[in-house]
Amino acid sequence: MDCANNDWIANMWENVEMKMSGFFFTGAENAKLDEKGRFVLPQEMRYGLVEDGKCEFVIGLGLGGCLAIYRKQAIEKIVEKFRKMQHVAQYQKFFTLFFSTLHPTKCDNVGRVSLPSILKTAAGIGKEIVVAGVMDKIELWPKEVYERNLRDLLEGKSADMDLAKMAEEAFALLSEEPVAAAPTPSHHSSYSGDFAHACPPYFASQQPHSSRSVKAPADLP
Repeated sequence: MDCANNDWIANMWENVEMKMSGFFFTGAENAKLDEKGRFVLPQEMRYGLVEDGKCEFVIGLGLGGCLAIYRKQAIEKIVEKFRKMQHVAQYQKFFTLFFSTLHPTKCDNVGRVSLPSILKTAAGIGKEIVVAGVMDKIELWPKEVYERNLRDLLEGKSADMDLAKMAEEAFALLSEEPVAAAPTPSHHSSYSGDFAHACPPYFASQQPHSSRSVKAPADLP
């Protein structure tokens, strides 16, 4: 690709970034991985990832056992919070796994994103995924897990996912009046063993959406 084309692409992303100011991710779409582990990221989501005129981002572990596509600014905020806890022994396994598997990347010319095999294995991703926009990040779920969680939530089959209660607590956050914290529910992490207790509050304070178990590598410190 020549310099003229590079300049055109850079100008395009700069224009996109200006138009997408205040953007947040929403919606969900199904996607299929090809033989090289690539999938097409929806165009509007690609636009939402543009920063400093470039569509570059980071893929890593997310909440509840999914993968997440983070904007660079979001990763910087995560790092800032985690640095305050980097010497706390109980979080060391999580930090090792989280940061050693972070994958800075970008889309190719047709909007495809390549998933590293280690992250695919961690999330149990096969051939089909659901690409879900969730405010400041994009979550990547195995299609069958996402559909099962959604079905269980809507039908009230999951004891730890009550739609009415979750909606009430979430909308209470919009109130201008201080809201008393609800009692902390028992935590059922999608990560098993000691690793389940190694997640710092940024991740562990959230209710997970998957009952699937992902084990940390045995050779982690």
